Amino acid sequence: MSKIRIVTDTASDITAWQAREMDVRLVPLSISFGDRKMPMDTEEDFQAFFEQLYEEKELPTTGQPSPEAYLKEYREAREKDEDVLVLALSGGLSGTVHSAQMAREISGYERITILDTRQAILTQRMLVERAVLRRSQGWTVEKIAEELLEARDRLVVCGALDTLTFLRKGGRIPPGFDVIGNVLALKPIIELKDGVLVKLGVARGQRKSQEYLYREFEEFPVDPDWPVYMGYTYDRAQGESFFEETKERYGLSGSRLYPVGGVIGAHVGKNCIALAFVRSR
Repeated sequence: MSKIRIVTDTASDITAWQAREMDVRLVPLSISFGDRKMPMDTEEDFQAFFEQLYEEKELPTTGQPSPEAYLKEYREAREKDEDVLVLALSGGLSGTVHSAQMAREISGYERITILDTRQAILTQRMLVERAVLRRSQGWTVEKIAEELLEARDRLVVCGALDTLTFLRKGGRIPPGFDVIGNVLALKPIIELKDGVLVKLGVARGQRKSQEYLYREFEEFPVDPDWPVYMGYTYDRAQGESFFEETKERYGLSGSRLYPVGGVIGAHVGKNCIALAFVRSR
């Protein structure tokens, strides 16, 4: 039985330590404020990123991984007679998947399967974790890819933002609207839909924004074969409060809480809460 090398990128918010624990290879996206590069290897790096984000007037620049980063993984896999499964950040958000594909062409290695997850952060992590589980159960790379593709478009991740400021900086709302919205305590609700970030609506105040997330969760039956995850940016206490309330409200078991790093965090800012789940077929 061939061993499978699972490769993903740092948009999954899987830390370097977690990747080693799961035997997953991480390919980094770059995040920089001017000449200052911000690593995303640890949860402490995530916190440092958000502190810097609020000191800067402009959003950081991000860069997709180079084909060379993937090529290194492919060559090592070839030397070790491994199959490769790449689970890449949504192609609607980044050219990461194209770097992976270009590297495959350069490598000439045929045993490489590349999936555009159409996901990021919590839901990208879910797909990676499912691949790791199936690998441990002896599934082939083809069978794993088939399951992930079937689930891919049933995954949902939505978030309640604390401020409109970063949507304005990213050009998603008109200049000046964020000032009015922040004064009125308007909280935008966003979702990763069809591979891109979309604004679902706006709620007034933290409580109503959280209830908006719950309405999304309750709209369709949830697949019990997949976990429900919660996420947060920067404020762990807020994330833990949301996590505990959500678990109690829906009687959830097997749920986890994870911090969100800078790849998506640059667009949402501090004090965002997120909910991720899989809708039933």
